[in-house]
Amino acid sequence: EVISVVAMQVLSIVEAQRLKLERFNFMGQFIKCSTEAGMFITMNPGYAGRTELPDNLKALMRPVAMMAPDLNLIAEVMLAAEGFAEARLLAKKTITLYSLMQQQLSKQDHYDYGLRNL
Repeated sequence: EVISVVAMQVLSIVEAQRLKLERFNFMGQFIKCSTEAGMFITMNPGYAGRTELPDNLKALMRPVAMMAPDLNLIAEVMLAAEGFAEARLLAKKTITLYSLMQQQLSKQDHYDYGLRNL
């Protein structure tokens, strides 16, 4: 599986950083290792089509709690950036419309009223 291959690649990078190696073998090539680099995996496990991380990859990462974004503020900033004078009012109306659509329209997977489509 592709994710397991990625887990092995991540493991080689993490191990090189832990050992503070200047160069290490990555997929048959020796490359420079930076101890200042970091790796982050973002997931949305409740999202359609997403799979869980394999245990060997989970073991290499630390979980971090995330908050739901403030959609009103994001919409307001986007509208203000586009030059709307009444950005705050329009953002409130837009988010209200989005939440009503999410609650009352079909729950089919191809409908997405989240941040990506805002």
